Amino acid sequence: MTLSKIGAAVTLDNIDAVFNWLCEQDRPIEIQDFTLPNILSGDLSGLVSRYQEKLQAHKGPRGLHGPFFGLDLGNLETAFQKLITARLLSALEICEHMNAQYMVIHSPFNDWIKLNQWQYPFVQSGVISSMGDILKVPLQRAADIGCTLVLENCDDTDPDMRMRAVREIDHFNLQLSVDTGHAHLSHCNYKAPSVVDFIAAAENRLAHVHLQDVDGYADRHWLPGEGAISWQPVMDALQKSESAPKLIIEVRKNIGRVPKTAAFLERLIETM
Repeated sequence: MTLSKIGAAVTLDNIDAVFNWLCEQDRPIEIQDFTLPNILSGDLSGLVSRYQEKLQAHKGPRGLHGPFFGLDLGNLETAFQKLITARLLSALEICEHMNAQYMVIHSPFNDWIKLNQWQYPFVQSGVISSMGDILKVPLQRAADIGCTLVLENCDDTDPDMRMRAVREIDHFNLQLSVDTGHAHLSHCNYKAPSVVDFIAAAENRLAHVHLQDVDGYADRHWLPGEGAISWQPVMDALQKSESAPKLIIEVRKNIGRVPKTAAFLERLIETM
């Protein structure tokens, strides 16, 4: 599989550091200003307008990181499910204004669910059922605006759980995402499979990848090459993917180094 061009996750505060580079080759942009708690409750028209003006020069793919703080997609309480659905619909309205082709959402699965699937057999199936209920209307809305929801691993230790959820919900606009740093943290702390196994397990449902490095202790979001992940095997695994996922470097600091990091990762592809 030929990999797509590597892009970057940005906010309006740091986009200028990489904007020209992103536009030169129509690289993907992922907007991350709308993830903070309660931000979707306020008036965002000014922020959206500034982005719309800024992005007129950008012709590449575009995505949005959806809200996730406190929004458990597997929440078994129906009263809370309605609130989570409403938040996702608000985020999809932003996606429509931004012409976003995908929106990142966070997986509800964790090691407790994996270890206790026989002790509490109703939990895993209940989580998937709850996901289906929470996402039913957002997926309809996403389909209407040409947007795909990509389910990212967070505390997941069994990548098959997300795949089972995606298959059971069975909607074209729900696909999988892999965050390399999250996967490596689970591998180091919970004996989960390695990053390359998370990529392989996503099969042809892998639509999006967050490329970030960690030390194995915390969710650092360092530039690839600055932490403990072995990047040649990761890029090899992505090259073997059955799909063509959007590749996004997602870092918290030193975003100005992203173009050099992307070149480093792209050289790893060329050495195959």
